[in-house]
Amino acid sequence: MKLEIAEYPVRQIRLSHRFQYADGVLDVDEGELLALVREDSRVEDVSLAVALPGEKTRITGIRDIVEPRYKVSGGGQVFAGALGEVADVGAGRTHRLSGMAVVVAAAYEGTIRAGTTVQRSAILDMSGPGAAVSRFSTLCHLVISFKIAEGLAELDAHTAIQLAEFKVAERLARVTADLPPVALATFDLAERNPALPTVMLIQGVITDPQHVHSGVGYYGLSLRSSLSTFVHPNEIFDGAVTVDTTRSGRGYYPTTWDWQNHPLVLALYAAHGQSLNFAGVVLQRIRFETSHGKEVGALNAARLAKSMGANGALVTWIGGGNAFVDVMFTLRACERQGVRATLVTYENGGKAGTDSPVLFNVAEADAAVSTGSLDCPIDLPAMDKVIGPYREIKIFPFPGAAPVDAGAALPLEARDVMIGGADLWGQGMAKCVEY
Repeated sequence: MKLEIAEYPVRQIRLSHRFQYADGVLDVDEGELLALVREDSRVEDVSLAVALPGEKTRITGIRDIVEPRYKVSGGGQVFAGALGEVADVGAGRTHRLSGMAVVVAAAYEGTIRAGTTVQRSAILDMSGPGAAVSRFSTLCHLVISFKIAEGLAELDAHTAIQLAEFKVAERLARVTADLPPVALATFDLAERNPALPTVMLIQGVITDPQHVHSGVGYYGLSLRSSLSTFVHPNEIFDGAVTVDTTRSGRGYYPTTWDWQNHPLVLALYAAHGQSLNFAGVVLQRIRFETSHGKEVGALNAARLAKSMGANGALVTWIGGGNAFVDVMFTLRACERQGVRATLVTYENGGKAGTDSPVLFNVAEADAAVSTGSLDCPIDLPAMDKVIGPYREIKIFPFPGAAPVDAGAALPLEARDVMIGGADLWGQGMAKCVEY
């Protein structure tokens, strides 16, 4: 499976009456995009805005972030199964608008009022200390802001939000269909060097049996009831893996943009044929409710990697709490299958950084890479401009939490209300050196 990704960098976005891309400037037909979103009767009060790096701007109500992409050849379309019919993707040529993203910001209160499955949204500062810790503050953003019709259950709200963002993202990238790219990258795993070790990425995906969506979808299908699934990395680049937009507004949940630009997938691809053979990705359901389920899920993931010829595996995850037990069991199962495993994870550690950095451990987990702490407090300054559906926000999304002015200074006890507040898979540039 060979995929070419043609790149068209964006350094400026202008709301206009036409679509055009030239010299890094993207002109957007505002009227056409608004009409496109309004085709769905579940969406109300739609508006568009532009947010640029360095501006004293705060975006509220963020549900997801996506990079505009468009398939020009190879069959199927981007976000297959979620935007259009289920069709095999990952081959041919795909165009991407790099340096920018579509931010979908939606007002939605949900029917679940408390617990781990309650809806969540996030904020993003485009300048100041909040911008310094979020990978998304460096991008130019086209923000779609709207309200979801009252009374919609979570799954209906999710599909409305996701359909809006994907339609807009695909339409934006389509402007490059007949243009020569600024850069072209080729992704192909066909050739392997038998002298090199074979490595897979085992990507843990949190699930919750109380929620209708697992948090991650494959071709639009929730992974809630799945065991481990093999995925070619090119499928990920074409948007075959998507998120639950009613819950992705947490610092330690990935956005669609994160999947499209998965740093571990890109790094393994870069090393392919040089220091290792990259054999692909295992999507593993984690957060089984019983120890038995966790052990079966771990064994299933390890055996799948072994059957694909893996000598080693990077093991990483999405989520928090008891889902980490599944991750550790997977490391143990890999080692027992003869697959050398390395953990990639963020730390907790508490506000002072003195607590245990991980929640659970096994003896076989003897190699780990930390991507930094989630628990560090941060003080956000007041912003001059607020974009998004909320002018008042709740820092803690539990019943009775008092709303605060969205543009005011915000002292945060942790960073999970900021989109990009945690470095999940090594997207950031921070590193630790031991002396």
